[in-house]
Amino acid sequence: MNAVAPLVVTCGEPAGIGPELAVAAWRALGTTLPFAWIGDPRHLPSGAPHVEIDHPAGADAAAERGLPVLRHDFPALAVPGTPDPANAASVVAVIARAVDLVQSGEAAALCTLPIHKKALIDGANFAYPGHTEYLAALAGVERVVMMLACDALRVVPATIHIPVSDIPRVLSPALLEETIRITHSALIRDFGIEVPRIAVAGLNPHAGEGGAIGREDLEVIAPVIDALRAEGMEVRGPASADTMFHAEARARYDAAVAMYHDQALIPIKTIDFSGGVNVTLGLPFVRTSPDHGTAFDIAGTGTADPTSTLAALRLAARMARNR
Repeated sequence: MNAVAPLVVTCGEPAGIGPELAVAAWRALGTTLPFAWIGDPRHLPSGAPHVEIDHPAGADAAAERGLPVLRHDFPALAVPGTPDPANAASVVAVIARAVDLVQSGEAAALCTLPIHKKALIDGANFAYPGHTEYLAALAGVERVVMMLACDALRVVPATIHIPVSDIPRVLSPALLEETIRITHSALIRDFGIEVPRIAVAGLNPHAGEGGAIGREDLEVIAPVIDALRAEGMEVRGPASADTMFHAEARARYDAAVAMYHDQALIPIKTIDFSGGVNVTLGLPFVRTSPDHGTAFDIAGTGTADPTSTLAALRLAARMARNR
């Protein structure tokens, strides 16, 4: 069941719940899905069993005794709930180190634990909107796509963190076509689906009702779908988003492409709030992440729910095997 090589997991923000999630994941998975955590062992919960290793390949044997750790020293200790900008550059360096390991084939896939963007900006002049954009830059990829996945649904937002008022302007035919193409390719390569079925949501209520409630569905979305279908892709839409996500509708597609952030994330968080996984499509390596943040309010309490982290690790392993 293991991937060709162990996975690597980045530490994320050490003052958040990342360190305790890594230990909880090791306790749950043990040797069944070995992974190496990259970070400073001093940031792990007190008394957590861990084994320092020199290479990801050592994770298999080390996982029998504790959390396998690829040591990466940080300048400062971590105070749960209080990010220290002094550690920001090291958080960024851990991500780059992990990408080197997956790019070289020494690790099968990458799972990233949550970062805190403000701390990275304050402490390291971090120039990227987030994890995903930094990973794309490291990989030399111009365009990547965010997918949220759980057992019952895979959904991709064509636009992400922009004001709702900007969506009609940003949502171009080229952007939508590229989003669908990247999604289609990933369903084949990473999810092992030979002939992917993709459902595309409309932008406006009732998918515009023939132009009565906005023209974008007719003039932007429908022509892209028609062109891709003419190429042989199984793409359907634009569909009214309010009828796309019940169980019977979900059975008719392998992934849904939504037009904006909340249109995509509300259904998946409603269906499986704890088990959703953030997947970056279009990278030359597999990257997943739990679908939540640093949770400073509960950091260090030992109450963080590892469900999404476990789902992210398991999905990363499956995707790596498919590749």
